[in-house]
Amino acid sequence: MKVTRAQAEQNRERILDSAAQLFRERGVDGVGLNELMQAAGLTRGGFYGHFESKEDLVAQAARRALAGNVAQRRRMADKGLASWVRTYLSDAHCLRVGDGCGLTALAADAARGGEAMQAVFGEGVENFVTALQALMPGTTDAERRTQALARVATLVGALLLARAVADEGQSRELREAAIDAVLAGTG
Repeated sequence: MKVTRAQAEQNRERILDSAAQLFRERGVDGVGLNELMQAAGLTRGGFYGHFESKEDLVAQAARRALAGNVAQRRRMADKGLASWVRTYLSDAHCLRVGDGCGLTALAADAARGGEAMQAVFGEGVENFVTALQALMPGTTDAERRTQALARVATLVGALLLARAVADEGQSRELREAAIDAVLAGTG
């Protein structure tokens, strides 16, 4: 049975959604094509009709994951920096690897990835910095950007480390220290 153009696009979207979640949960190398296609409700045979390679899928799935983060940041910005930071470093976000921050979940994969993945990741970092820059105190854009860069590094690093340790107390301690550091001097 021939698949319609509309159905093919729906299948592609399901693959991207599944990949964005699975790659965040288990890393790029932790997910095989068979498993990925099965999670999307499809067979492996259809993969190459949608993507040139796994690397192509990885870059597009990372873009999908990071785009979802942009929408979440916009919603949180209205609540103010303190609320936003506490939500980002909350217990719930720490536990929600599969649908949480793509920067934190995919950082190691991007560092080892190809140029396309690193370009997508760079865009994600820039989007995060831009979102925080708007919330930073300061008299110049350059000053606010520097503050935002430091806070992005602190937030992503703290969440990455908090997820990597087995001790819940240590995880919470890392996140609480980061909250204090990020909010220091922001009024």
